[in-house]
Formats: sequence, C-alpha cells, structure tokens
Amino acid sequence: MNVSRIALVGGVTASTVLLLAGPSFAHVSVQPQGEAAKGGYATVTVKVPNERDNASTTKVEVSFPADHPLASVMPQAVPGWDIEVTRSKLAKPLELHGEKIDEAVSKVTWTATGDKDGRGIGPGTFQQFPLSIGQLPEDTDQLVFKAIQTYDTKEVVRWIEEQKDGADEPETPAPVLKLTAATTDEHGATADTAAKTADTQTAAASDPSSSDTTARVLGVIGILIGAAGVAFGVLAGRRRTS
Repeated sequence: MNVSRIALVGGVTASTVLLLAGPSFAHVSVQPQGEAAKGGYATVTVKVPNERDNASTTKVEVSFPADHPLASVMPQAVPGWDIEVTRSKLAKPLELHGEKIDEAVSKVTWTATGDKDGRGIGPGTFQQFPLSIGQLPEDTDQLVFKAIQTYDTKEVVRWIEEQKDGADEPETPAPVLKLTAATTDEHGATADTAAKTADTQTAAASDPSSSDTTARVLGVIGILIGAAGVAFGVLAGRRRTS
C-alpha cells in the first residue's frame, strides 16, 4: 500500500514538473486586473517571462489591434525601463465622450535602461508591465495583442501567431485579452436601471404632494407601533402580578 502511494505521488510530481516546464507557461500574456468589461476601461498587465538560461530580455514591444483601436492607453512607469508610446492615424475616427478621435495608440515599447534599477528580465524571472486601456469595444469578445521580445543576444521572439478554432496552440501565440459582459453597479443594477431609479427618486423628492403623503403614512405607522408597545407592556405587567 505504501509503495503504491509513493508511486502515485512520484507520478503526480513528475507530471507537475513536466507541465511547469512546458512552453505554455512561458508565453507572453495580457492579463486583466479584475475584469475587462466591454464598453469600459480596464487595467491590464503584460506579463513577460524570460525563456533563456543565458540571456536577458531587454526590449518588449506590444502592438494594439487595428480593427478595434483604443483611444486611451496609459502605461505605468516601471523602474529600469524606458517607455515609448506610438500613436497612429485612424482610417475611421472614433467617438469618445462626445469628441472625435482621429488617432489611437498602435504600439507601446519598453526598453531596459541597464541602470542600477535593473538590466532587463534575467534568466528564470519575469516582468509585468501595467497599462490602463479603454474604451474597450462592445462588438467583440476578445482583443489580440501581438508582442515582440528581444534578448541581449539580439535574438528576437515574435509572439504574433493567432489561435485558430480547432487547431493546436501555436508555438508562439499572440497574447489575448478576454472581454467580459458590461459591468453593473455595486447594487447589481445596470447603469441604465440605476439612472432610471435615480430619476424616479429625484421626481418623488421634488413633488410636494408625494412627500406629504409619505410623511402621513410614516406617521400612522409610528402610532400603530407605539400602541402595540403599550399593549405589550400592560400584558407583561399583568403576568408578573399573577
């Protein structure tokens, strides 16, 4: 029995090691911090692992989808890295907050500075590059970001292959950000429902007759509660006397 348990544990351990060593755990990826809801804004992280034992990653380029351009892209400063944001003209302008936007971010590039804060992504480590992005499209379930990873040996890895339905995962897949349904407010109501509720409450507050009726109803309820309390006290007194 003990031998079987040892063999089972050994097999699970070996499988885990093989899985962790597999290439799928070393892909460049784009991960949301929380949710990336359609029509909203999100904070995402570009996660870049180093796949080499004898080289460091010194440059990371992420291209944004041209078919679903994002008007707002703001990278967070990362110690030891310079950031360059590239914008391009749009063939079809976007409308954001009532304004026409004729250009959008097409690429963000991070380059290691090599100063005391760091010299890129070393072997056996990874780096995260946060971004605030929006407004997310409402007509798609995902966004594909193509990334290029450059090592200090001049080797370049292009994470640009898109996953095809029914096919095996590509060797160097492009990072994909999954989008969720439009979010609701903290009370679980949609923004439209919340707006209608607020309008109703505002109308009630501005209607004197409505406010007067509400006050009368509350007054009657208060009298009934008071009377019930007196009756309960009388009954309790009689029980103690008996």
